[in-house]
Amino acid sequence: MTDAPSGERSLARSSALMAAGTVVSRVLGFGRAALLSGAVGIGLAADTFQVANTLPNQFYLLLAGGVLNAVLVPQITKAASHDDGGHAFVNRLLTLSLALLVGATVLVTLAAPLLVRVFATREWDSDAVGLAVAFAFICLPQVFFYGLYTLFGQVLNARGQFAAYMWAPALANLVAIGGLLWFKVAYPDTVKVGEWTPGMIWILAGTATLGVAVQAAALWLPLRASGFRYRPVWGFRGVGLRSASKVAGWTFAAVALSQAGYIVTSQVMTRATHLLEGRDEVGAGLAAYGYAFLLFMLPHSLITVSLVTALFTRLSQAAHRGDSAAVVADLGSGLRMPAVLLVPGTVAMIVLGTQVARVAFFDNTPQESAAIGRVMVAMMLGLVPFGWLYLIQRVFYAYEDARTPFRLQLVVTVVATGANLVAATVDPTHTGIVVGLGQTLSNLAAALLGFVLLRRRLGSLHLRPSIRGYVRLALASAVAGVLTWLGLRAVEALGVDRASWSGAFVEVVAGGGVFVLIALTLAHVMRVQEVALLLDPLLRRLRRRPS
Repeated sequence: MTDAPSGERSLARSSALMAAGTVVSRVLGFGRAALLSGAVGIGLAADTFQVANTLPNQFYLLLAGGVLNAVLVPQITKAASHDDGGHAFVNRLLTLSLALLVGATVLVTLAAPLLVRVFATREWDSDAVGLAVAFAFICLPQVFFYGLYTLFGQVLNARGQFAAYMWAPALANLVAIGGLLWFKVAYPDTVKVGEWTPGMIWILAGTATLGVAVQAAALWLPLRASGFRYRPVWGFRGVGLRSASKVAGWTFAAVALSQAGYIVTSQVMTRATHLLEGRDEVGAGLAAYGYAFLLFMLPHSLITVSLVTALFTRLSQAAHRGDSAAVVADLGSGLRMPAVLLVPGTVAMIVLGTQVARVAFFDNTPQESAAIGRVMVAMMLGLVPFGWLYLIQRVFYAYEDARTPFRLQLVVTVVATGANLVAATVDPTHTGIVVGLGQTLSNLAAALLGFVLLRRRLGSLHLRPSIRGYVRLALASAVAGVLTWLGLRAVEALGVDRASWSGAFVEVVAGGGVFVLIALTLAHVMRVQEVALLLDPLLRRLRRRPS
């Protein structure tokens, strides 16, 4: 059996490689979000664009989760073993998929006015609805290009070529950033909802859609270079649609349930923005919620997703062999290894969250950045449970069980929706915070239920080492958080203006550095094994240096 520390080091290396592949796109995505928030603010106009530009993602997720990824895409991988390399089969599959995407895109684009009404509060006036609908007509064609990107990318992946699929999203962000810079130069002042011109609408929404189109088109050349040639082939027979399993159906149901829950979130958050219009107070609406969620997802994407993706193959192989002990061991690794960064990261964001938002969204006012930061902190409280839930779902998927993840998603949606309804009753300046806390509670509730269901399937999960590691990390991080907070107050007493961007930057860099040093040192002293795995390579290099 593989030595545990050695296996975990190998897993950490694999995760680090995958995390590195997403950094460029994530950094550009942050630049895009920061420019967007600076260009349109976080008020009503921002919410109209947020509603419109989120619609294609919602429908693409339904198509990808229910048809492309769960039903059609797996057939591409199987076809690669055919005598002709799967050309005829994949051409037929692409033709049907493209027809499906065209039909779905036309349908949702024509339904733009209805969809805006579904996702936005009924309290919007005609100017807000009209602007959102105009944005939606231009943004909804993204559904087709997102689907095209997925199809081309999966054909490349099946042929063993991954680089283009990984880098193409960076092109989309670059195009969108170019459009936002154009918009900022042409229209330097924030514009109210009723004052938007057709040219402004087309620059903002048109370049967003153009970016997604470029993302898809960028895969065409590497696809041709791989030797694949597309020829339209019609007919349903032999494409494997009947092989769509229960897994695909439950996967689609879980995605649909999640999107239904988002409708309530969107309604509540757009209502909050509407109620704040004309008031001196600044609160978080749908756009601010979206920016906060982007910050929240960064550590999850770079740490948890990368690790669990590397772990999933091992989990699947062990599940296929019926080796429950190996599954439990990998579950333990998946729980402990991200914790060394996620637990301290959660506490760091409680201490530095509003300042991090001030630095990230540099073109916003201090009040707007603080509103984004407060929502992000509420979400960050649930960062660790969110990672637990993600790992638990993958364990069930390893057993080809998609029904249980659906049940867990049902818990998430019910709890989060209940919190959203509560959020609709509080002062609109606090709505986003309550929604963020509801997200935290929903993920925690679903994760705890997931552990119970896993124990029924696997027996003892041997969680004591994980619990012990989490407790030690939490204590080390709490001490580091208190000392960092005291240090920041001392820095401010020396005259640093925490409301300015430069002051926030100083606090994030200095406070973050102090926090990490104290937290990891204390955790290392407390013998958290995963901290040793993280620090030992660095310590060995330092020891080798000549004195």
